[in-house]
Amino acid sequence: MSYEPQFSITPALLDRVEAIAALRERIMSASVQVAWIPALQKDARVRNAHSSTAIEGNPLTLEEVRAVEQGAPLAVPARARREVVNYFAALRHIEQHATKKRVIHHDVLRLHTIIAGDVMDQGEAGRYRTIRVKVGNYVPPPPEHVSGLMFELLEWWNKGAKALSPVLSSAIVHYRFEAIHPFADGNGRTGRALALWELYRRGFDSHHIFSVDEFYWEDRPRYYAALQAVRREDDNLTAWLEYTAEGLQQTLERVWRRILEIPAAGRAKLVLRPRQENLLQLLRAKGGLSPQEIWDGLGVSKQGAIDLLRPLMKAGLIKRIGTLKHGRYVLK
Repeated sequence: MSYEPQFSITPALLDRVEAIAALRERIMSASVQVAWIPALQKDARVRNAHSSTAIEGNPLTLEEVRAVEQGAPLAVPARARREVVNYFAALRHIEQHATKKRVIHHDVLRLHTIIAGDVMDQGEAGRYRTIRVKVGNYVPPPPEHVSGLMFELLEWWNKGAKALSPVLSSAIVHYRFEAIHPFADGNGRTGRALALWELYRRGFDSHHIFSVDEFYWEDRPRYYAALQAVRREDDNLTAWLEYTAEGLQQTLERVWRRILEIPAAGRAKLVLRPRQENLLQLLRAKGGLSPQEIWDGLGVSKQGAIDLLRPLMKAGLIKRIGTLKHGRYVLK
């Protein structure tokens, strides 16, 4: 038996989804000016890590989280730093697996292990809970039901979700995961990471530059109220979908403004070919590649790789470190 979300496509929700589609198209079309991509990717990663951990009470400011990402020395509580470091690792993990077609229990457990490692108040990272929990006035399902409910959610996610816009499917995954509350701790961060992963998997945020968690963080009472309202409506998700669509629309509007504000910094404009997009994604995922790894990863000849690399280096997007023979290519 699969999970079947209940909701209606209201005029307000339809308007939001259409506005989001138009904004996304404008942002994706702007990718011909590739100078802004690395800057926005780094900024989005920092904003995601700050917002999602701050929602759960992490005290670090946005600038302190940025300093943690840069490896700068910082006098902050060890646990607060660990939560942020873990979340950065989780973001890298879902970026590396952005094209994964099917999500299974192991993937959810692995993501929770990364997020909650060494910061659990109760339970064990990477294992479904064996205890009853309470979230405010809400009592999630008993532990003996967790595995079965997660199986139903994953079955829907891998099959039924494909029929919906990722704007909707990511929000549904987000809510249902929080309702099941499968872990003893760390469910909020994990649920928001899974929602982001759905946007990556569906190709909605192919550049990894969106941070909708910032919208949730800026008005946490409203975020929690929106989650609680679904339960009062007998699990009808309509109002929740309208709320998350509003957040995604605002997020894309902010991204567009940031694109307009980022100076070209002397970098050349470049129309990315599909294989160059793939190469940049590989470099983001791996951190750096040897020439042989580029040939193998893209399925091109040595000369083909050179033809892809040369304009990217000229545009200031990547650089070579080491010798010509033994060096590696990395993002600048």
